[in-house]
Amino acid sequence: MLTYPDFDPIAVSIGPFQVFGNTLGPLEVHWYGIMYLLGFACAWFLAMRRARKPDSPIQTSQIEDLIVYGAMGVVLGGRCGYVLFYHFDRFLDDPVWLFRIWEGGMSFHGGLLGVLVAMGLYARKIQVPYFTLTDFIAPLVPLGLGFGRLGNFIGQELWGRATDASWAMVFPKDPLQLARHPSQLYQAALEGLVLFLVLMWFSAKPRPRMAVSGLFLLLYGSFRFFVEFFREPDSFIGFDAFGWMTRGQLLSAPMIILGVVLLVLAYRSASSDAASVSGSSAGRKKANAR
Repeated sequence: MLTYPDFDPIAVSIGPFQVFGNTLGPLEVHWYGIMYLLGFACAWFLAMRRARKPDSPIQTSQIEDLIVYGAMGVVLGGRCGYVLFYHFDRFLDDPVWLFRIWEGGMSFHGGLLGVLVAMGLYARKIQVPYFTLTDFIAPLVPLGLGFGRLGNFIGQELWGRATDASWAMVFPKDPLQLARHPSQLYQAALEGLVLFLVLMWFSAKPRPRMAVSGLFLLLYGSFRFFVEFFREPDSFIGFDAFGWMTRGQLLSAPMIILGVVLLVLAYRSASSDAASVSGSSAGRKKANAR
């Protein structure tokens, strides 16, 4: 069994401060927040590199606004998704709780929906086809997801199910003190590093519109569905369906289906376009022969 590293979830603590005789603070910066900043920084860096390519649909001068739109989608969508997907009953009892973001709670699936809406607004603003824009940003996302899962690991949240595997670890905050899968690290590796490498490789060559977006949805949904078998279900929800399916798997299943649909549509459209071009060329050759 591995020993959980002695991480302090608070990266920096400043204060307390004395202001007009009142004690304020201390000001605490958590590693989870730093991971969010690292994710956005990586997205900005990669976007700038991709925007410098001759075939880029986005100019480098548009990247800052793109990141701002994306960040707003992540934060607003992530919070709304957490409240509506995981704590809807509490929201009905206390609607204002939605706005108390300092109490914590974010959802990837909600963040994804928020980003998709934000990209729709930004695509309309800069007059770029929607899926052209989502194909551009898809490879920018995984590293941020990986950093986020590392933040979960440091904060000792969303840990795995009990196991006797040799790499299991006991999380100090776990009231049951069971040896568990470090599922946050599984997700960081799959949803972060592996997904990033595959998407960067796939998008390095011209692909049909929607193909990169479809591959992102398919792979993320599949990775998340798989890792959920090792991740402890939310205690306030348990299993949602069939006695084994978690809320995360229910939310990921539509991603897998939509990813397959987008890939099929992308390559069918590309084949139709190629056939149309080929037919037009053949027609011109016959006309010239006459």
